[in-house]
Amino acid sequence: MNNEILIIGSLALDTVETPFGHAEEALGGAGLYAATAASLFAPVHLVGIIGDDFPQQALDELAERGVALEGVQCVEGGRSFRWSGRYEYDMNGAETLDTQLNVFADFNPLVPEPACRCGYVFLANILPSLQLKVLDQMQQPRLTICDTMNFWIEQARDEVLEVLRRVDVATMNDAELRQLTGEPNLAKAATEVLAMGPQYLIIKKGEYGASLVSAEGHFALPCYPLPTVVDPTGAGDSFAGGFIGFLAWAGETSEQQLRQALAIGTVTASACVEDFSINGLRRLTVDDLYSRYQALREMVRFEGISPQASLPT
Repeated sequence: MNNEILIIGSLALDTVETPFGHAEEALGGAGLYAATAASLFAPVHLVGIIGDDFPQQALDELAERGVALEGVQCVEGGRSFRWSGRYEYDMNGAETLDTQLNVFADFNPLVPEPACRCGYVFLANILPSLQLKVLDQMQQPRLTICDTMNFWIEQARDEVLEVLRRVDVATMNDAELRQLTGEPNLAKAATEVLAMGPQYLIIKKGEYGASLVSAEGHFALPCYPLPTVVDPTGAGDSFAGGFIGFLAWAGETSEQQLRQALAIGTVTASACVEDFSINGLRRLTVDDLYSRYQALREMVRFEGISPQASLPT
């Protein structure tokens, strides 16, 4: 199962308001976004928890996409996790209006036996102690990726640091990176995070793209340009799903493949933000993905300058 992916994260019902519309109890959650994106590339095993109010149609759709659901616990009579948020015209951050953990409050992740052998693991943004429980159940994965947030960095710092010691790739945004390290300079902060354990750090910059930092250097990409951005909810999780999905498909984790995966994650996220919920990901085809990938590649391609060239002084 070296090319299969284990994803742990929330499955939720989101109520979202943006300047461009409104969605009421739409499908959401980090696990759902990441699994939907990753399933474009490789088989996925999803671990999460829902109440019996979660739409069966959504579970059927995941199964049709090749997502194994044996690790999704359904609590009879329970209510699924719910989140409500609002975005202004600067859609890099949401104002949380309401969070209802419901069944998620008592979640104890159990990885089904076959899924313990998955080669690729994405630990979406959940309590770091739960991320560690999942890592304890895995059998020598080839690549592990974690996400986190400012709340965990403040309230569960020791567990966050333990997760970082045990994963290969960490993802966080500028504010989380500065909060974790106390270092305002992002380049220095990234170096400090690498010293904490992961081989790679992905810095998510929202509408400004993403960076991949390792001991070998710093690689950055802009975001894929879009005429319309409707709802940025789930963009980071869609990015992560595309990133790890591509690596599972490629079967390699070299610097070259990781840079390609950064581009794949970027264009996967671009499809997510074009509509509410997972509707943009539903419409995304492999041909569309490749077209966006090539366009992004052309955006950042430029020729070298000869050392003998006469430059302005």
